Amino acid sequence: MRKILKYKLKILAKLILWRYRPKVVGISGSIGKTTAKEAISLVLEEKYRVRTSFKNYNNEYGLPLTIIGSKSPGKNYLAWLGVFFKAFCLLVYKNKKYPEILVLEMGIDRPGDMDYLVSIAKPQIAVITAVSYSHLEYFGSISNIKKEKQRLVEALPPSGLAILNFDSDPVKEMASATKARVISFGIKTENVDLKAQDIVYNFEKGLYELTGINFKLNSNGAVVPVMMKNVISKPAIYAALAALAVAGEFKISVLEAVTKLRNFSLPPGRMNILPGIKHSFIIDDTYNSSPEAALSAISILGKMSIDSQAHKYAVLGDMLEIGAYTIEGHRLVGRKVKELGIDYLVAVGEKARDFIRGAKDSGMANDKMFFFDYPEEAGRFLQHRLQAGDLLLVKGSQGARMEKIVKEIMAEPERAAEFLVRQESAWKK
Repeated sequence: MRKILKYKLKILAKLILWRYRPKVVGISGSIGKTTAKEAISLVLEEKYRVRTSFKNYNNEYGLPLTIIGSKSPGKNYLAWLGVFFKAFCLLVYKNKKYPEILVLEMGIDRPGDMDYLVSIAKPQIAVITAVSYSHLEYFGSISNIKKEKQRLVEALPPSGLAILNFDSDPVKEMASATKARVISFGIKTENVDLKAQDIVYNFEKGLYELTGINFKLNSNGAVVPVMMKNVISKPAIYAALAALAVAGEFKISVLEAVTKLRNFSLPPGRMNILPGIKHSFIIDDTYNSSPEAALSAISILGKMSIDSQAHKYAVLGDMLEIGAYTIEGHRLVGRKVKELGIDYLVAVGEKARDFIRGAKDSGMANDKMFFFDYPEEAGRFLQHRLQAGDLLLVKGSQGARMEKIVKEIMAEPERAAEFLVRQESAWKK
């Protein structure tokens, strides 16, 4: 039944794309796909009819559902008939409100996934955010992950556009794998088309100051100031650069795009600051995790200024699907916690024991580290321990369910459905 369903969705999605001919922006990467998707959609939506992948609809079922414009009915067979009826109506009756641009996440879990996705929706623009250890368990090496994601770039027509993050070496190498034009972006790399420089993290002045990030966009020598008042993470900067590249392709001026990005906000679970109990502060980064993403988040925690009597906590859950890199990846992150002067480490999950081992190797004292098997236990522990002004980073892979900790310690748990990931009934079974 699943194979039949997948086949029907694929055929219907391909027919709808053939009928409406929208521009397709395909986004892939080990980290930052959703952030890039949201930023790109924001800069396009004022001038175009735009549809983006709903939540994490980036696989063989989610991609065609996005094209059709329906959410997944799950196991509701009657609702699936409604999806097919909607697709049929789109094919028979021309819908003048159908999107002009589809901004589609294209996620991979196993070899062959990208070929299947581009067989449904071949993009005119491809954005690659980064290549790292996510899903290493199923690919065996970074090289294999890179080859799989590169299939998106290879699928571009000669008239297409590849937008590549040159700070990620595997992504930079993809520039030679396409006949399409290439726009490069980055923070660390020199000689890119779009570069973020002179980055200022406003929160370094203290949590009570304006949060957000300022930087200067250097585009072929022309410099434009950019302010994003609602974000605090480096992935948001990369997302902004990708969005600016896409905006230019659709004849949206830099100034128009920069103005839109000023109010850019991240989806739940992605480096959002939430008020915690006892006047504490939470950096909620619970959507997912990998060694690279965890290191980036911890570096932000290390930069943030807090009161002298307050403490910083790194509350870290298992990082999953990183295969042979599991032990070393966790230990690397644990070492960084100590090196950045984070006061306390709270590790959750069996694999998370290696966070503690890494921190201990770097000299972190035993009474500064705590281990729990389950997030609920860690949440109750923190409820009793937190003090006014404390700052916590909470992060882990999806399977670690670290959002349960945030719900335990957020100031308004009754608003969890509004601010946290995985609050749908399906996740509570």
